[in-house]
Amino acid sequence: MTHENKLGMFIHWGGYSILGAHEQALARLDLEHEEYEKTMLSFNPTEYNPEEWVLLAKSAGMKYICFTAKHHDGFCMWDTKYTDYSIMNTPYGKDVLKMLAESCQKHGMLLSIYYSCPDWHHPYGYNPNSSHQWKAKNMGGKVDMECYIEFVKNQITELLSNYGKIYTLFWDIPPHIDVPSLNELARKLQPGIFINDRGYGPGDFSTPERDDSPIGLSRFTKMTEACNSVDLASWGYREIPLFHSLKYLIGSIDKVMALGGSYLINVGPDATGKITEEYAKRIEAIGDWYNRLDGALECHENDEYDYGIAMDKCIVNKKGNKTYFHFFEGLLTDTVIMKNEKGIPKYARLMNTEAMLECKMQCLTASIGKFEGILSTDYLIIGRIPVDTLQNEAIVIEVEW
Repeated sequence: MTHENKLGMFIHWGGYSILGAHEQALARLDLEHEEYEKTMLSFNPTEYNPEEWVLLAKSAGMKYICFTAKHHDGFCMWDTKYTDYSIMNTPYGKDVLKMLAESCQKHGMLLSIYYSCPDWHHPYGYNPNSSHQWKAKNMGGKVDMECYIEFVKNQITELLSNYGKIYTLFWDIPPHIDVPSLNELARKLQPGIFINDRGYGPGDFSTPERDDSPIGLSRFTKMTEACNSVDLASWGYREIPLFHSLKYLIGSIDKVMALGGSYLINVGPDATGKITEEYAKRIEAIGDWYNRLDGALECHENDEYDYGIAMDKCIVNKKGNKTYFHFFEGLLTDTVIMKNEKGIPKYARLMNTEAMLECKMQCLTASIGKFEGILSTDYLIIGRIPVDTLQNEAIVIEVEW
C-alpha cells in the first residue's frame, strides 16, 4: 500500500440495510433464515447514486473506497454467475459494484473489494475451524470446504476480472485454512494488488479493527491498515445509530497514521442507497480536519530523538528538516513543554489552523508533568495554542529547527 493512499472509505452495504439494525442481523437477532433471505431479495435501492459516494469520499481527502461485495450472509452485490442470491435477482436488478467502479474510475478514486470468508447462504459454506458461523449448518447442513473453495475462486475471479483495477482485497474472518492458490489467483488477475491478513494466506498487511489501544506507540513494522466505523454498534446502516465522538475517531486516525499506517473509516448507506446526512456529516468533519493537515500524515519517518514531552501523549515524526508532533488525544493545556538540546526552533506551526505559535526557552518554577521545576534548566515552551477551539481534534504541530 502506498504512503499517499492513507485514508479510505469503507462501505458496508447490502440487503441487510433494509432492517436498519446490523450487517449481521441474521445471526445477531436470531432471525429465521428463509424469511431473511426473502427480505434480501426485495432489496430495491432506487436512490443509489455511487457518484455521490465517491465525491463525498474525495472531498474528505480519501483516496480509495473499500466495498463489501459479499458479507457473511452471502448476499452478493454484483452480477455473479455462481449464485442466484444477489442484487441481480431483486427488483433493482443492477450491478451496483460495476456502477461504483465506473464512478471511481471517472473521479480517480481507487477501488478495493471486501469479501467475507464465511457464507451463511452457501450449502457447503460452514467452516468449523472459523468464527462467525452462527447459522451453524447453513442451508444445506453439509461441510465440504473443497466445494466451497472452488466457489470462492470462481467469485474472486469475477470480482478481480470485471471491475477494472482493484487496489486491495479485504478478506474477512480468518478461515484458518491455508489455500495459497487463492491469493496467487488474486495476484495473477490483479498484478500489484495488496491483500490483507484475514484470508486463506498471510497476505501483505495487518488489519487492526475498532479499538486502537492495543497498538501502543511503537511504529508499525508491517504494512498496516486499521479500520473503524462511525457507528459503535454496527458497520451496516442503523436507523438509530450509536455514533463515536469525532474526537475519538480523529484521534484514532491520527495515531494510526502517525505510526505509519493507513485507515479505513466506515459508513453504512441505507436501504435506498443513500449515505444519510448524519453519517455524511461525520465523514465531512473528519475530512475537514484531514485536509487541513496539508500532508502532515504522509511520507514520514519516525523521529527517534527524545524531545521529552512533559505531559501529553505524543508521536513524533520527521520529513526532511521538519518535525511533526502528533498529540492524538489533544492537549491538556495551551502549552507544549519539552526538554531538548536543539534550542529555539525557526518556527512552530499549528497544522490545524496554520497559526504560527510562540516559542521560547524558559525555566520552570513549578513541577509540570514529569518535570520538576529546576531554575537552572531551560525548557522549550511552545505556547498560545487555541486548545479550547480544537476540542474535537487531534493536534499536530510542525516545527523546524
